[in-house]
Amino acid sequence: MKYLYATLFVLLCFNSCSSVKKSSSSILSGNYDEAIYTSVQKLRKNPTKKNRESHTLLLEEAFAKAVQRDTERIIYLQKEGNTNTIEEIYQLYKSLHKRQESIKPLLPLRLQGQARNAVFEIKNYDNELISSKRKLTDQLYSQAVKNLTTANSKVDYRRVYSNLEYLDDLTPNHKNVSQLLNEAHIKGTDYIEVALYNDSDILLPRRLQDDLLDFSTYDLNDFWKVYHSTPQQGITYDYVMDVSLRQINISPERFREKEVQKEKSIKDGTEFLLDDDGNFVKDEDGEKIEVDKMITVRCMYYEVLQTKAVNIIGQVRYTSQNTGQVIESFPLASEYIFEHYFATFDGDKRALDNDLLRYTRNREVRFPSNEQMVYDVGEDLKQRLKSIIVKSNL
Repeated sequence: MKYLYATLFVLLCFNSCSSVKKSSSSILSGNYDEAIYTSVQKLRKNPTKKNRESHTLLLEEAFAKAVQRDTERIIYLQKEGNTNTIEEIYQLYKSLHKRQESIKPLLPLRLQGQARNAVFEIKNYDNELISSKRKLTDQLYSQAVKNLTTANSKVDYRRVYSNLEYLDDLTPNHKNVSQLLNEAHIKGTDYIEVALYNDSDILLPRRLQDDLLDFSTYDLNDFWKVYHSTPQQGITYDYVMDVSLRQINISPERFREKEVQKEKSIKDGTEFLLDDDGNFVKDEDGEKIEVDKMITVRCMYYEVLQTKAVNIIGQVRYTSQNTGQVIESFPLASEYIFEHYFATFDGDKRALDNDLLRYTRNREVRFPSNEQMVYDVGEDLKQRLKSIIVKSNL
């Protein structure tokens, strides 16, 4: 146990020394905030007296240098007067505020070896934060309004939307930002008209048509694409997605029969063990020895598989409304197979394994109609259509 405690002590010391070296290295390389974070985490865990002093000194040094660097940068940017640096100034004030907030819960930090408290110049940055945030908000708003007016492509509108989202996170409910977001989203969205064509000789069930064209059930999470199976007034469509079903093939109703003779050795009670001369075999206590009585059972097994299949072959094409050119084309194929097993037997059913015996409980069923078969393939068809939509590079 003493050895275990000694080992743990060495490991803790090593870990603490390692973190001190890490913080020192961060300061030398100018990564002051990394050094601050490491020291704060270690001081929160109440390290040994020696290492507490080391981390406190490192924190004091890193904090002072970080504050000096950020403050000098702010002064420079303010003197420069470039409006494009407003966001940087705001972020610098946020860093100054956040940095000292992480240290406040630890204060005061006593340096016993120097008989003093560590020095951290804590300031109230509220006014600077509010002022720089207001300037940044006004700048972002005016720039977004301007860009929304001059945008001439979907990409432009999506970029405006992203900037407006940032503005809305920065200053929620600012002026008419929510209205501008909606406008940018509408203008940046690709609107796709969907048309379904059945060029096969088989009638497509109405409910399957409705399911295929109900895009609310496809669970599509593309913010910038909207699919309409029924064109809506006031919307200019960018693309047309043609879903063409060229072939619907339905196989005949088939019965596939299989006949198998099964044989198995099974236990059928017990019997007394006899020797080669027909005498009873006894144990050491003189009792007759009983053994399992095994018999061989046989059975003829007649299995029938009912099958019917349908497959759909088609194509999906995206066409640009502006140019009339086909942009993308994908093959579309889906299949559904109806299968039902039933079986009978002649003989001792104990000869059948469980995987065969279960089919003897089934009976012949009516085959699904052609319409039902076509409808049953619909779910797989929807999944394949969704896969094509997701793969599309629109």
